[in-house]
Amino acid sequence: MTAQPVINTQLVTRLVAEQFPQWAGLAIKPVKLNGWDNRTFHLGSDMTVRLPSAERYAVKVPIEQKWLPKLAPSLSFPIPKPLAMGQPSCDYPWNWSVYRWIEGDTADILDECHLRQFARDCARFLKELHQINTSEGPLAGPHNFYRGGSLKVYDEETNAAIHKLKGLIDTEAVAASWKQAISSEWVKEPVWVHGDFSVGNIIVKDRKLAAVIDFGGMGIGDPACDLVLAWTFLTPESRGIFKSHMEMDNETWNRARGWALWKALITLASLEDMESSDASQQKRVISSVLSEGL
Repeated sequence: MTAQPVINTQLVTRLVAEQFPQWAGLAIKPVKLNGWDNRTFHLGSDMTVRLPSAERYAVKVPIEQKWLPKLAPSLSFPIPKPLAMGQPSCDYPWNWSVYRWIEGDTADILDECHLRQFARDCARFLKELHQINTSEGPLAGPHNFYRGGSLKVYDEETNAAIHKLKGLIDTEAVAASWKQAISSEWVKEPVWVHGDFSVGNIIVKDRKLAAVIDFGGMGIGDPACDLVLAWTFLTPESRGIFKSHMEMDNETWNRARGWALWKALITLASLEDMESSDASQQKRVISSVLSEGL
């Protein structure tokens, strides 16, 4: 088993100097908000270095490097632009990336009054993504945690979480909603999916959608996994706008609710403090999903 490398400014400085000496003199510092799957650093004023934190995330690097430049011309909103792919070294065992920096804030700064336009813009981005040719695109699988694939992969895990949460949530209603979610499959041609279309990966400027980042979960398949924003962030009003602009069939929305439930349930079941802010957030997502009924 590969030991987890210590990813810090010193490591990034060495990697850049060794592999991209043209950038060796640029300042390197961690970004303010870092992710779990990758560690990201500013490189100069207009670039970022992005290093996977574990082997299971590293397999995504070549996929992003190959496909992001092919997707970008068909999208109205910017997405990450790969500038170079780093190679494994004696200090770091996996491929890594240099990207153009995208300025802005994550979408969780938005107030309710901005969500109507945000919902329209999110729908526009996803619909454009769905129109892009999928020839030779990566199918859902372990590399992207089956985003775009069948929800049934997570049936055992979800039912275990439901059982563990008995008495804390309406497990009967949740089980019924989950059963409905896994009762259908995407039968149309596969479409591109972002894989983690969440507020932390949506960049806004002047309170409007400005870019979408972190395509580590990208692939082709069922778009339902990209619709969970409807319950994890949007209000009932903006959710209605999002749904009307997406123009998806009811079964796809059922599966989307399933994706939202799966993540909320397993996250909630893993928490020790059921009164924490994280627990409250997951309970809100579950309640939001159930509020639409079956």
